[in-house]
Amino acid sequence: MKLRRFVPLLAGLAAVSLAAGCGSTSSPPTPSSSGSTTLSVPGAATPTPALATAIPTAATTGSLSGTWSGSYSGAFTGSFNLTWTQTGSSLSGSIDLTPGGTESLTGTVSGNTIQFGAVGSEALTYNGTVSGDSSMSGSYSVAGMGGGSWTASKTS
Repeated sequence: MKLRRFVPLLAGLAAVSLAAGCGSTSSPPTPSSSGSTTLSVPGAATPTPALATAIPTAATTGSLSGTWSGSYSGAFTGSFNLTWTQTGSSLSGSIDLTPGGTESLTGTVSGNTIQFGAVGSEALTYNGTVSGDSSMSGSYSVAGMGGGSWTASKTS
């Protein structure tokens, strides 16, 4: 952002103005190797650049809502269709596993981290990472029976 480049320059100019008004001496501006001008003022504090604001990720409300198609491998192998609704960081919906049948799901998404599992059961859990609002992948576990990896893409 161009404004971020001007903040240190404006702070430096203000320091030079203050120093000049107080009868202090300052060093003349010197060009840096990048072509920008550096001001040196004795006793002046070095300005600190403003922190960048975090950019929201796929966790934006409603971005994961819809239908997803995916596959899983490891202790079990197959495919699935996942349908859910996202409200804030909460997910709810269902997963249709082939082979396996349909289960209700709940879950959460925070930043690009996703966790979900079968409603009322900790026997089937999924953990992973969301990439944008169109793909995700991770690992799954089935209590007492092992686990493996999964991947999914948004279809609608």
